[in-house]
Amino acid sequence: MPCSATCPACSSAFVCGVQTGACWCFTRPALPAVARTGQGCRCPTCLDAIVSSSTLSLPALAPTERPALRAALRARLDGKTKPLGSLGRLESLAIDIGAIQDRDPPQMQDCAVVLFAGSHGAAHRVSAYPPEVTWQMVENFLAGGAAINVMARSLDVALHIVDAGVDHDFGQREGLIDASVMQGTRDYTDSTCPGAMTEDECTQAVMRGIALGQRLQVDALGFGEMGIGNTASASLLMHGLTGVPLAQCVGAGAGLDNAGVMRKLVLLDESLRMRPRPTSPLAWLATYGGLEIAMMAGAMLGAASRGTVLIIDGFIVSAAMLVASRLDPTVRQYAVFAHRSAELGHRLLLAHLQAQPLLDLGLRLGEGTGAALVMPLLRTACAVARDMASFADAGVDTATR
Repeated sequence: MPCSATCPACSSAFVCGVQTGACWCFTRPALPAVARTGQGCRCPTCLDAIVSSSTLSLPALAPTERPALRAALRARLDGKTKPLGSLGRLESLAIDIGAIQDRDPPQMQDCAVVLFAGSHGAAHRVSAYPPEVTWQMVENFLAGGAAINVMARSLDVALHIVDAGVDHDFGQREGLIDASVMQGTRDYTDSTCPGAMTEDECTQAVMRGIALGQRLQVDALGFGEMGIGNTASASLLMHGLTGVPLAQCVGAGAGLDNAGVMRKLVLLDESLRMRPRPTSPLAWLATYGGLEIAMMAGAMLGAASRGTVLIIDGFIVSAAMLVASRLDPTVRQYAVFAHRSAELGHRLLLAHLQAQPLLDLGLRLGEGTGAALVMPLLRTACAVARDMASFADAGVDTATR
């Protein structure tokens, strides 16, 4: 049932339009109340001050080194009824999760994937699929028919769909979080266009992402995306923020053949040459990024500020993490990388981020599918740390040497 409340900060009354497991309050289509101003305020009036600001304001992130806690978690795992280190990366994963959560033992009860969708003005020139597929797939997500829907249901993972800026009018829909800044980015391949977004528009997308990441109160948050043309944006961001040659960043995306990849590479190279190179991470994001990438980067920062484990999906989500880590390097400490994508640039991007993914299944779908698939591994790692008997508990002798 919809609920009503009064904002403790500004005394405005507001009413929920949608309630799906969490309370999402809407008073106008493009502005969900997902902020945590003051003492947990979700008021749309207060949210206006956050998400409409053209000033980037980042949340504070606590480093996760925590040597004493990590030593205690290592001792806990070493005391379990098994040879030392015999559960391999599950053990290091449990320690990392505990350090992120500042908790011994770690917990992994509530898991969710948040999928950000955005349209790209350059999609018609850089993708094998038409731009309309973006909004059509959002409809598929809302109907429950996509791969991520199937995986989320089978793995007991909550799924949130976010309109970060799709060129379509969905109206107010149950299950859709409308955080749109604008209906798609501009075509950065057009020489008359200064870039995909203005820096103000980009900042608003990042800030809305931060507010959303702070609002989703889960133990682990996986990130997914949908946006025809977004592998091109991710390739440009990777090139611009890492210095890796563009040819090593550009791949097949949603299914280009070799000739299509070459055309894409030439087009992106021309797009880089037709305007001055951006001089900051936010400028790179505004010039070439998608709204969904900007909002994901913000949501990573927002979720990390709550001590949430960030589950990074494939190439595009990794590009969002790259941006987020340029805005605040500490956010990288909160990330668990789900898998190595088949997209050409992902291996090099993971190496640049010093990331060792948990899976390598040849996935290249996106949608957060890889993130969903590793949720059982996180749950298992925490369950081992919490529930497995120690040698003393079980009356089992320890090794003599």
